[in-house]
Amino acid sequence: MNRLLNFFAVSEPSGARLSPEQTAARYRRLRWQVFLSATLGYGLFYVCRLSLNVIKKPLVDAGVVSETELGIIGSGLFITYAIGKFTNGFLADRSNIRRFLAAGLLVSALINLALGFVTSFGVFLALWAVNGWAQSMGAAPCVVALSRWFSDRDRGSFYGFWSSSHNIGEAITFIVTAVIVSAAGWQWGFRGAAVMGLVGFVIVAVFMRDTPESCGLPPVGVYSGETTATEEACEDSKSVAEYQKQVLRNPAIWMLALGSSFMYISRYAVNSWGIFFLEAGKGYSNIEASSVVSISSICGIIGTVSCGWVSDRFFNGKRNMPALVFGIMNVISLSLFLFGPAGKPWLDITAMVLFGLAIGALICYLGGLMAVDIASKKASGAALGVVGIASYIGAAVQDLVSGIAIGGGKTAGAVYDFTGVSIFWISAAVLSVLCVLTVWNAKAKD
Repeated sequence: MNRLLNFFAVSEPSGARLSPEQTAARYRRLRWQVFLSATLGYGLFYVCRLSLNVIKKPLVDAGVVSETELGIIGSGLFITYAIGKFTNGFLADRSNIRRFLAAGLLVSALINLALGFVTSFGVFLALWAVNGWAQSMGAAPCVVALSRWFSDRDRGSFYGFWSSSHNIGEAITFIVTAVIVSAAGWQWGFRGAAVMGLVGFVIVAVFMRDTPESCGLPPVGVYSGETTATEEACEDSKSVAEYQKQVLRNPAIWMLALGSSFMYISRYAVNSWGIFFLEAGKGYSNIEASSVVSISSICGIIGTVSCGWVSDRFFNGKRNMPALVFGIMNVISLSLFLFGPAGKPWLDITAMVLFGLAIGALICYLGGLMAVDIASKKASGAALGVVGIASYIGAAVQDLVSGIAIGGGKTAGAVYDFTGVSIFWISAAVLSVLCVLTVWNAKAKD
C-alpha cells in the first residue's frame, strides 16, 4: 500500500530547457499518452458499470432479485452517479486528474469484485450505489484532460475520438461479459469486470498526465499559437470559481443538460433493458440478445469518432444541425427496435445499427461537447458536471420507471407487455430533439 501511495505522489518529469523541436516532440508524445489512457481507462470504467445489465435476466431467473428490485438497484447507481457527476465535475477542474481518475476506477473494480459474492438485495443496492459515486469520477477528469492538452482547433475531433470509449466499454461488456456469464454464471460476470477494471487502473496510473505545466511544458494555448504567455497570464487572473459561476448562469448549458437528460432515458432504455427486452419480448437467448445489442456499441464507435470531426470540418465547429439529424435518427431506430415484429432479427440488427450511430454522436454532442464549447476551458469540468447531473437523473428515472413498468406488465407464465414502457422511451427521445432546437444559436460567453 505504501508503494502505491508513493507512486501517486511522484511528480511529473520536467521538460524544462528543451528546444522548440524537443518541446513539440514531447507535447505530441505526452498528448497521445493522455488521450489513449483516457480513452482506454474510461472504456473500462464502463465495463465496471454495465456488468449488471448483462446479468439481469440470470439474476431474476436465479431468484436473487425481482424486476422491480433491479430497477431500484439501477436507479441507486444513477442517483449517486448524477450527484457525483455534478460535484466531481467541479472538483476535477481543481484536481490532479491522474490520481482522480485512477482512484475512481480502482474503487469501481473492487466493488464489482465484491458483488461476485453477494446475494442480499440490501447489500447489492448499497454497493451498486457506491459504485455510482466511483463511476462519477471518470468522465470529468477525462474532459478536463482534453481541455488541458488539446487546443480549441482540434478539441472537437479528439473529444469525439475519446467519446468512443463509451462504445468500447459497451462492446466489451455485451460480448466478453456475456460469454463469461454464459460459461461460468452471473457471479463471474462481476468478477471478470473487476479484473478488466484493475487493468484500466494500471493504464491510467502509468500513462495519464495532469497538465502540460506539470511536465515542464507551456500551456496548450501558448504551444498551439492560439494564445500568448501574456494572454494566459491575464486569463489566469480570473479564478476558476468565477468561470464555474458563469457556467451555472448560462441558460443554454441548462437546456443542453435537459436535452441530454431525455437522450439518456432513451440511451439507457437499450443499455439497461435492451438485452432483457430481446430475451423476454422476442425470445432471444442471453448470448443472442447480447450480440444484437452489442452491434449498437460497435456502430456507436463510428458515430462518436466521426461526429466531432464532421462538425469541425463541415459545420465550422457548430454542432446543432448534426445533433438534430442524429436525434431524429434515434427516434426512428427506437421505434423499429421496440415495435418491430418478433422473429425478424435483421430488423433488430438494422435498428441497433441506426441506434448506435445516433447515440454515439449524441453522447458526444449533448453529453458534453456542446456545453464545453460555450464554457471556458477552465470550467470544462463544471460544464460537464451540469450536463452530467441532468443526464443521470434522467437515467435514474428511466431505470426506476422501467423496472416498475416492466414488472407491472408481467403476466402469468412470465409473459411481458412492453407497450407502455416503449412509449415512455420513445417520447423521451422526441423531447430531446425539441431541446436541441432551443439552443440553435448558442455561443460561447466570455
